[in-house]
Amino acid sequence: MAELAFVDTHFHLHDMKHPTLRYGWLEPDAVHGLLPDTDPLKSQHYFIKDYLAEIRFANVPKAIHVQAAVDTPDPVDETAWLQAFANETGYPHGIIAECHLARPDAAEVLDRHLQFANVRGIRNFGQGRYLIDDAWRKGFAELAPRNLVSCIDTRVELADDIADLARSFPETVICVDHCAIPVGRDPESFRRWRAAMDRMAEGDNVTMKISGLGMGDPLWTIDSIRPYVLGSIEAFGVDRVVFGTNWPVDRMFSSYPDVINAYAAIIADFPEADQVKMFSGNAERIFRI
Repeated sequence: MAELAFVDTHFHLHDMKHPTLRYGWLEPDAVHGLLPDTDPLKSQHYFIKDYLAEIRFANVPKAIHVQAAVDTPDPVDETAWLQAFANETGYPHGIIAECHLARPDAAEVLDRHLQFANVRGIRNFGQGRYLIDDAWRKGFAELAPRNLVSCIDTRVELADDIADLARSFPETVICVDHCAIPVGRDPESFRRWRAAMDRMAEGDNVTMKISGLGMGDPLWTIDSIRPYVLGSIEAFGVDRVVFGTNWPVDRMFSSYPDVINAYAAIIADFPEADQVKMFSGNAERIFRI
């Protein structure tokens, strides 16, 4: 087990029997946009008790839930469901909720989310180059006044759009999920990914979340993910990276302690103070937990 306390900045819960929550990506016939087989994830539920059982021996004092309900008519329902778990168990300490920022009611939905104590940010999936869409940016402008982090699930190809968004909204903290999802593992794909990291890192308000690397590397090893972990740190520095597990999605590729131990082994040569920043301190500061 890693000796360092680990703040998990990216995990998911779901309940396929919930009366109002919808998880389109977990429906029996759903096809994931990136993963060829998600059947192992399609259980009836994954509750906080299930997550806590997996982290029992992994030294995870805090964790942040990132929205998982997709196609839910009222995204605030997921926040209410998660806050109930937090009130009972303490987990999740932070909630990244969903809000459709391009819709006219975005500000109203944000305020309704903020009625729940653990809300710290927003994630909103979009199609194409939605990051430069005027309507979407109108909603995005509502985040900074509410001290909400923007977690963005993006791709290497949209690095310029991330850089422009960060420059246009310097008061909004942007956290890019999953190392911008590097898919290819060949040298040319790595070169493009590394260049995209530098481009996104130009914005001082952009943080990189190192997580989800198993999605593009199902048979990952410490050596195979090392370039992506270290490349992220090289681009963003030790003050602008956080770590996550993408649980239970990446559960398809390893055990929970395997992920944390791999991260710990890769950053072991950094000064201890920097290791603490990356494993817990940055997350606590950025997400106010």
